[in-house]
Amino acid sequence: MSHRTSLIERFNRRDAHVAVVGLGYVGLPLAVAFAEAGYRVTGIDVDARKVEAILRGESYVEDVPSALLATFVAETSDAKAPSVQAAAQGDAIGAASALQPQETVVAPTPPRRGSLAATTDFSVLITCDAVSICVPTPLNKTGDPDVSYIASAGEQIARYLHPGMLIVLESTTYPGTTRELLLTQLEANANGWRVGEEFFLAFSPERVDPGRKDWTTRNTPKVIGGITPSCLEVATACYGAAIETLVPVSSPEAAEMTKLFENTFRSVNIGLANELLLMCDKLGLDAWEILNAAATKPFGFMKFTPGPGLGGHCIPIDPLYLSWKMRTLAYTARFIELASEINTEMPRYWVQKVQDALNDAGKPVKGSRILVLGVAYKKNVSDLRESPALDIIHLLEEKGAKVDYHDPHVPSFQYDGMEMVRIEDLETALASADCVVIATDHDAYDWPMVKARAQLVIDTRHVLAEKA
Repeated sequence: MSHRTSLIERFNRRDAHVAVVGLGYVGLPLAVAFAEAGYRVTGIDVDARKVEAILRGESYVEDVPSALLATFVAETSDAKAPSVQAAAQGDAIGAASALQPQETVVAPTPPRRGSLAATTDFSVLITCDAVSICVPTPLNKTGDPDVSYIASAGEQIARYLHPGMLIVLESTTYPGTTRELLLTQLEANANGWRVGEEFFLAFSPERVDPGRKDWTTRNTPKVIGGITPSCLEVATACYGAAIETLVPVSSPEAAEMTKLFENTFRSVNIGLANELLLMCDKLGLDAWEILNAAATKPFGFMKFTPGPGLGGHCIPIDPLYLSWKMRTLAYTARFIELASEINTEMPRYWVQKVQDALNDAGKPVKGSRILVLGVAYKKNVSDLRESPALDIIHLLEEKGAKVDYHDPHVPSFQYDGMEMVRIEDLETALASADCVVIATDHDAYDWPMVKARAQLVIDTRHVLAEKA
């Protein structure tokens, strides 16, 4: 029996052992979805604190309730006992890679079927039929893609590669990464094994929108592109057990480009909405009135709204991966770069609005007490990644303002040298602030109360007008 046929049968019987590398806001929900499908799942992360939390059945990801996680966590009497696989490897594991920490935290093996274990030990891959890579892909200090986490994960997977193994990259990256980087790493350690014959490789981009209840890991359609047709067939069999709708494409490059275009589409259109706001400001028009009027057109229009800027890990960053890739081909992605420029400057626009409003009230920015409502990048989550609210706070403090913040989901934070703890008495803070900046429109806020208490409001989300 071929490795392709054997793997597909194991996936169909739910008799497969699946690993997920990277247990963040993408990896942990995926691991739970695989466990719900009936697989034995092992999550791998270099952060021992995450592993220990999972082994206790405690979720640190808002989209995964602890009660749900706990139902899949394998029972363990000694979470720090060495794994069977690690012992079998002996000195072969001695040279730890950049991804592997010194302390290893593992769950007992094998876990029960339809279960979720966690470990920092990559040697568990010896027994795995499939591994999904869900590691971060940030930009480096020069604004270029940082694929070092993918490379480190690939190095570890290559070390434990074996015939009959599926590898799927989910981390957002530029077109060509799966084939040029990951496949090259695997083939260098493949002992003559061929992709599509002895092992299988695909790219399937994550589509996670934190905080959503309607679209989850399970029911969000999932794009998959394999290195070979057999790779696509095996990856489809694996993910088909856990995901309701799969969207096969012709190659990993097509899947990589699909993900980047999705977020580029949003970035460009948000940039256009933000520029509409800037133009209407110059023309003395109400941008929101115009947007709402345009949205009544039943065809050929999709409503995007302006705001304080872009946040989250995807939309501010992913289009720049594509822009970088195109620069290597002597092509300038003008829409991407212009949209990024507009969106990045929005915090400065709103800080200028604060300055103008205070000036009209006869007060300078320097020394004024300013309260920022919401520091998460979007409403109803605690995620601060790339949040424009943090840039607004930083810019206001540079001008000498005394800034406090309140966010029902974020009790404290550290960012770019700032350390802040939220104020707890919101009503008093609203009344005493010289200006209130609404940066994130959390549903938990009593907006009529905010409007009644605040002396002066700069509403970056247009929420007060909508809730009036």
